[in-house]
Amino acid sequence: MAYIQYGRHALRQIIKETNVQQSHDRLMQPLFYACQGIRYRKLDVILTTSIEKLGKAGETVKVAPGYFRNHLMPKLLAVPNIDKFAYLIKEQRKIYQPKEEEVQVVTKNVEDKSKVYEKAAYRLLNGRLVLRRSINVEKFRARSTKDDPIELRSPVTKEEIVAEVARQLCVQIDPENLHLPTPLETFGLFDVQLRMPKSIPLPEGRYNWTLKVKIRGK
Repeated sequence: MAYIQYGRHALRQIIKETNVQQSHDRLMQPLFYACQGIRYRKLDVILTTSIEKLGKAGETVKVAPGYFRNHLMPKLLAVPNIDKFAYLIKEQRKIYQPKEEEVQVVTKNVEDKSKVYEKAAYRLLNGRLVLRRSINVEKFRARSTKDDPIELRSPVTKEEIVAEVARQLCVQIDPENLHLPTPLETFGLFDVQLRMPKSIPLPEGRYNWTLKVKIRGK
């Protein structure tokens, strides 16, 4: 006990004789009070880096002395909230902080969207999709005549057509835009009906939108 009391007395004498300024007390006092077994209040520190659930860079926050001494200070994530450091952080942010540019969002009106849809619809109407598939060998050999359709090894589905439209014609559509009750199961040229918005005018002499799909052998 004598050594502990002597240590406490020595610390008090050091503080008294050196006349520590109030701004520096924030750094030194937590260690001194810890020696006396007293839980010190939280410290005011300035963050040099944005830390999740704590604050953004340049903000003043309160943290436990141990957290600041063992984690923030060694990694230079925060500095004491004194005039000297506050001025340095302020000047540093003026130099290095990027200016936030105002981004103008250009919204397309209904007419612009209709033009985009109309252009895509005409590209589908005037284009042709070519798919190469393998034949069903067993059914091909079992044909009664040469005029019988050649069946595919695996039928062509809506999803496959949608993927090939995006790849070959550079048009993004959904499976709902295709009217295909059953998959395509034979070689040949097919007119697949399209479901387009009613706001898109049909070409003269046509009653619906269609996509030509050519299926041939590999």
